[in-house]
Amino acid sequence: MRVSSPSTRLFTRLPLAGNYPAAVALALLALSPYLILTTATSLAEPQIMGGIGATQYELQLSSGMSNAAYAFGAVAAADLVQRFARRRIYLICECGFVLSSVLALSAQNIGMFAAGLVLQGLFTGMLLVAALPPLIIGHPINKLQTTAAVVSLGLFGMVAFGPLVGGLVGSLGGWRPLFAGVGTLALIGLFIGSLTFEGNDPPDRRARFDWTAIPLAFGTTALPFFGVSWLTRGDFSDPQFYVPVFVGLLCGVFLVGGQYRKAKPLMPVRPISNTLPVVGTLNAMLVGACFTTLLELIEVYLTRMAGYSPLRIGALVTPQILGVLIAALLFRRLMSTRWTPYLALCGTVSVAIGAAVLLAASTSSASVTVPIASFFLGFGAGAGVTPGLFLAGFSVPAAQIGPTFALVELLRSEAAFLIGPVLLHFALVQGLADGFHQAVGITLGITVIGILALVTLYALGGARPEAPDLVSWHAGTDTGYHSPALLAAVRGR
Repeated sequence: MRVSSPSTRLFTRLPLAGNYPAAVALALLALSPYLILTTATSLAEPQIMGGIGATQYELQLSSGMSNAAYAFGAVAAADLVQRFARRRIYLICECGFVLSSVLALSAQNIGMFAAGLVLQGLFTGMLLVAALPPLIIGHPINKLQTTAAVVSLGLFGMVAFGPLVGGLVGSLGGWRPLFAGVGTLALIGLFIGSLTFEGNDPPDRRARFDWTAIPLAFGTTALPFFGVSWLTRGDFSDPQFYVPVFVGLLCGVFLVGGQYRKAKPLMPVRPISNTLPVVGTLNAMLVGACFTTLLELIEVYLTRMAGYSPLRIGALVTPQILGVLIAALLFRRLMSTRWTPYLALCGTVSVAIGAAVLLAASTSSASVTVPIASFFLGFGAGAGVTPGLFLAGFSVPAAQIGPTFALVELLRSEAAFLIGPVLLHFALVQGLADGFHQAVGITLGITVIGILALVTLYALGGARPEAPDLVSWHAGTDTGYHSPALLAAVRGR
C-alpha cells in the first residue's frame, strides 16, 4: 500500500518497501515465534516447572491467559489501527514481543514467566491484525494466491512444528534457549520490518474507543480461559470453573450481538452474517477446536500411558507438518476458484478421519496409528481453517479484512481452548486407558455432527459454488463473494 501524505511519505523510501519476499518474511516472523510456543511448551512442561518452581496448574493458567491475550490482542489491534499508523503498532508490538521473551527466559518464578508469556500472546494477536492485511492487500493481485498459502503456513504450519521443538526441549533440556530462540526470530522480524513496513494514514484518527467492544472482548477471552484452566486443579462442579465460563460466554454473545446492531461496528459482524462467511467461520472454529483437542489428547496419552519421551512424541506427530504443507499448496491453487468451500469441508472430513484412526490407537500400535492420524489432522487444520478464514475475509470489503480476521480468530480461539481442556479433563477423570478413546470418540462425534450441520446450513442458504471476484475485492470496489442470506432457500430470499 502506497501513501503520499507529507507525514508518511518518508516510509515510501524504505530500502525494502514493496519487496514481496521481505513482506512475507515480516508476516511469518511476526506470527511464527508465538505459534510455535503454543504447542511446544506442553511437551516441555516438566523442564519449565522445575526451572521456575511452578505447579502444573500455575503453568496451565499462564498458558490459558496467554491464549486469551492473543485473542484479545487481535480485537484491540482492530481498534488501534483506526487511529494509529500500522507501522507504529507493528514496531511497538515486535519490540514488546522481544522484551517479553527476555522476561520469560530470565524468569526465576512463575510470576515473571506468566507475565512474559501473556505479553507474548497479546503482542502476537495485535501483530496478526497489524501485519497480515498489508501483506494481503498491499501487493499486486497476482501475489494473492501465494499470500493465502503463506497465511496457512503461518497460522498452522508453525503450530504443527511446535511439538517437534517441544519434544527436543523436553528430552534434551534447554527451555530458556527456546525462549531465546523465539525472541531472536522476533528480533530478526523487527529488523526486516523496520526496512519493509510502510507507513499509512490511519483511516479515522478521531475514532473513539469502543466501550461496547473492547471490555466485552476482554471478558469473552479472560473469563472462560481462566475457568477451563481451573480444571487442572479442580473439577466441573467447581464454581471457579462454570461461573467464569458462563459469564465469559455471555460476554461473547453480547459482543457479537452489539457489533451486529451498531451502525459503525469495530468488527463487521453484519456483513459476515450471510451463508458463506458464517459457514466458513463455523468451519474454522470446528476444525481448530477438534485439531487442538486431539493433539492435546495424543500428547497426554503417549506421555502417561505409553511412557514415550517428549522427543519421540514430537517425532510421531511430525507428519502433521506435511499435511499442513499439502493443504497450503492446494489452497494456493483453489483459492481463486469455486472450490474453496469444498476444500474447507474436506479439511473437516480429514480431521474426522484422523480422529477415527486414533480410536484404534493403543500403547502398542501408537507408532503406526499416531503418524497416520497426525497427517490427516495436519491436512484438516490447513484445509479447514484458512479457507474458512478467507470465506469470511472475501465477504467484506478489503479494507475490513483486519477486523474480520480479528473476529474469526477470537471465535476460533474461544472454541479451541474451551473444548480441548474440557475433554482432556474428562479423559483424565475417566482414566486414560478408557478416557482417551472416549474423549476421541466425543471429538469425532462433534466433528461429524458439525459436518452435517455445516452442509445443511450451506444447502439451506441456497449458495451455489462460485469463484470470488478477486479483482474487484482487491481494488476495494466490491466484496469478493456475494453470499445469500442465512436460510435464504427456505425463507424465500
